Amino acid sequence: MLNSRLRLVLMLAVVLYFIIILLLLKKRELNLKYSLLWLLSGLLMGGLIIFPEFLLVVVHLVGIQTPMYGLLLACTVFIIAILMSLTSIVSRQNRKIRVLIQTNALLEYRIRKLEKTLFCDEQIEQNTDDNTNCEDKYEKIRTIENLFEDDTKSEL
Repeated sequence: MLNSRLRLVLMLAVVLYFIIILLLLKKRELNLKYSLLWLLSGLLMGGLIIFPEFLLVVVHLVGIQTPMYGLLLACTVFIIAILMSLTSIVSRQNRKIRVLIQTNALLEYRIRKLEKTLFCDEQIEQNTDDNTNCEDKYEKIRTIENLFEDDTKSEL
């Protein structure tokens, strides 16, 4: 059985654990769908502390000698489950970010292509004598604009 002082300390730790999770949820620093596993593990840990008999049954079924080792094993399993869940979330977010970057690059390419077409069309409509170099003129203008954008970004 768990020592009564140890049970009290563990219960206080679980209560503090829930307070921290609820504060993070309240401040919206933690999404509800991602915190469900944290809340579930806290409930299970609290249940094991309140009803240590269940822990004793599980410990004897598994073949562990003392309940403390069983509690340590349960904590380790919960931590591994949370880490696997977070790794899955990070992997999904990584894929989404990669797709967004690729989409952004394609859209930027299309914008540059349309700008070049519009610039050359304007040059032709103005009936300038030097229509053959409109693409070179466009590239010079884009270079100047890029230098201006780089200076603006460095100031931020």
